[in-house]
Amino acid sequence: MSSTNCEQDARVVVLIPCYNEAVTVAKVVADVKHALPTALVVVCDNNSTDDTANIAKDAGARVVTESRQGKGNVLRTLFRNIDADCYIIIDGDDTYSVDQLPHMADMVLSEGVDMVIGDRISTSYLQVNKRRYHNSGNLFLRFFINKMFNSSVPDILSGLRALSPAFVKNFPILSHGFEIETEMTIYALDNNFALCSIPVAYNNRPEGSTSKLNTFSDGFKVIKKAFSLFIHFKPLLFFSILASVLFLAGAIGMIPVFVEYFATGLVPRFPTLIVCGFVILLSLLLLVCGLILEVANTRHKQLMEVLMNKK
Repeated sequence: MSSTNCEQDARVVVLIPCYNEAVTVAKVVADVKHALPTALVVVCDNNSTDDTANIAKDAGARVVTESRQGKGNVLRTLFRNIDADCYIIIDGDDTYSVDQLPHMADMVLSEGVDMVIGDRISTSYLQVNKRRYHNSGNLFLRFFINKMFNSSVPDILSGLRALSPAFVKNFPILSHGFEIETEMTIYALDNNFALCSIPVAYNNRPEGSTSKLNTFSDGFKVIKKAFSLFIHFKPLLFFSILASVLFLAGAIGMIPVFVEYFATGLVPRFPTLIVCGFVILLSLLLLVCGLILEVANTRHKQLMEVLMNKK
């Protein structure tokens, strides 16, 4: 059961999800407090087996707990129970520079930006990160999502973000784990929230600190989440691609049948004709499904805009 003793009102709140970050959490809290002296710093301990919670508390952070494992679950609890004018999320592993935190907060508070992403890719991440497949995975996901939404977000998976209350209170979190960054980015793009990026320095974890991100299992979850959100947010595009492939396959399969028919007046390959006909029919049904889902998706966006305008 989740702790709900984190209910607070603050102008700026810094949220630090942590799982076994005893080596680094004190420094992260101290750095954040130095960069944003008036901000409320909240560390959410997610079933740590080390002394993360006590160390964070001694460093001056407000500590809450979340028993459901995963970063998505942590942020769900924090977003529900904390009211602020600006929410900043930063990992507790001491890999992100805090130098840009005041600027990021100011962009949300004064410039009306809904999401400011700390961009690691444009600075040191690709050079500093040595874990196999992480760089290629980040770049593939960036290419896929930017193509899908016709955007130019440089760092899709960044764990450093500043968020407006309009985004936080209207964002339905479905992810449980590390897929949450992908979900946040896609939701902001699809719903036309004001989004921008700021380059931030990135460093490897210090000695003694270990990553909780599994290259393959968590990487698969992130890619799976991206594709599922593609279907959810771009149903007409997805089903149009699928319908086009099936229609083309069916049409190509029918060509020899029609060639033979026009040459001899006979149709000796009825099974091929029937199968190809059903494939083409399936492609048309998929296209209709895409149209219906696209209309429903558009209606959902309209209702959300109306609800946000009423607040």
